[in-house]
Amino acid sequence: MFSKEESAQLRKEFWTSFGKSFPRKWLLYNTKIKGFAFKFQADRKKAFICLDFENPEDIANELLYDQLLSLRKILESEYLPEVIFDESFELDSGKTIRRIYVPFEKKFSIHNKNTWRDCFEFFVEHMSQFELFFYEYEDFIQQAT
Repeated sequence: MFSKEESAQLRKEFWTSFGKSFPRKWLLYNTKIKGFAFKFQADRKKAFICLDFENPEDIANELLYDQLLSLRKILESEYLPEVIFDESFELDSGKTIRRIYVPFEKKFSIHNKNTWRDCFEFFVEHMSQFELFFYEYEDFIQQAT
């Protein structure tokens, strides 16, 4: 078992190692759409890449989510076959959001450095595909804003 300090240090080391191993500027929050952001997630049990809809105006989230739903077949067939659409994803904080994500299916723990490399490679491969999809359909997606 890890203390809070040890756990925090491992999380910091994980993200620093990822950034150094794969130096690249990611799209993430720079979508130019309020409350619409790509994210990397990793914790003690799982990792995934995601697109979160967190605009304070729920109607804006609904419109954007519906716009992405209309592109679902393309996203699945050409970019991310294992993508999951969840219109009521509950965050650890208890807040419910809309989320589109791809889980890392291999065994993973941010506390186990032996699992990091596979996760990093998953992040790079899958987030790159997610970004390509966004750039290809950005104009169409922004029509919902």
